[in-house]
Amino acid sequence: MILRTKQRQIVFPRRPLVMGIVNLNDDSFSEDGTLDVNEAIHCARKLVSEGADIIDVGGESARTNRQEITEQQEVDRVASFIVRFRECYEGLPPFDDAQIFPPLLSVNTWRSPVANTLLSLGGDLLNDMSALSTDENACIAARHHTALLIMHSVGLPKEKHTDVQYADIMQTLERFFEDKLKLAEQVGLAREAVLIDPGIDFAKQRNDNLTILRELSRLSRARCWVFPIQEIAIPARSPASSPAFGLTLPFFGSTMFAPPVWSSGQPGKSWASRATDILKSLPKTQRFGKENEVRSID
Repeated sequence: MILRTKQRQIVFPRRPLVMGIVNLNDDSFSEDGTLDVNEAIHCARKLVSEGADIIDVGGESARTNRQEITEQQEVDRVASFIVRFRECYEGLPPFDDAQIFPPLLSVNTWRSPVANTLLSLGGDLLNDMSALSTDENACIAARHHTALLIMHSVGLPKEKHTDVQYADIMQTLERFFEDKLKLAEQVGLAREAVLIDPGIDFAKQRNDNLTILRELSRLSRARCWVFPIQEIAIPARSPASSPAFGLTLPFFGSTMFAPPVWSSGQPGKSWASRATDILKSLPKTQRFGKENEVRSID
């Protein structure tokens, strides 16, 4: 399997990729955001030094209890980071031989005018949480030769959808991605340039989330990248429970950790996982396990 971006080609199987999250906002649910681009670059540089393969930057919080910012505000927050992205890795040695270096840049936005403006400045991936309600963001990704991440959800991103129910969440996801992949291909995006994300906790109930984690390998039938799990907040000095999962997650002394699950039909393996800290304190063998397998840590 291959992931193609503007100037890069990543061949799988290989060690799963780690995405480092940089929040250029002041209301991130993980409380690690900043409006200072210099601080954001410093954060990204730390993530790259600890092994991040992808840096994902966004200017608007996904929290539905926060007011939507204007498109111009979102552009103003993120544009300078994209222009200065080289500063996030210049002068750093690769973390190891398997790290994607220089790292890929993921631009996190769902609004088409913002996506078009920011991708004109740079970026390898459009991380779109709009559920691709139209083909506009797929057209923008194709125009700028970037990869596109399609996330499942319902309705507009900044609106609450806490009461949505599904008769069969996996069947819903399979049909959704079948339709959206066709839509993307119709505007010129190759399947090798598309990632799919089941959207854990976006218009989902707790049992939906757990079913997705348990049966995620079913999505490998789409024959493209499966991005398995959303970021999960863990405060730096205390254990935390995620209401989305009904699980208590272990404390790693780190701001955020997303435990990888599985994808591509291979139980126990995942091709990508998000985290705002790469958990430098963990031994490499714990992070990657045997034969480059990412393993859950009890």
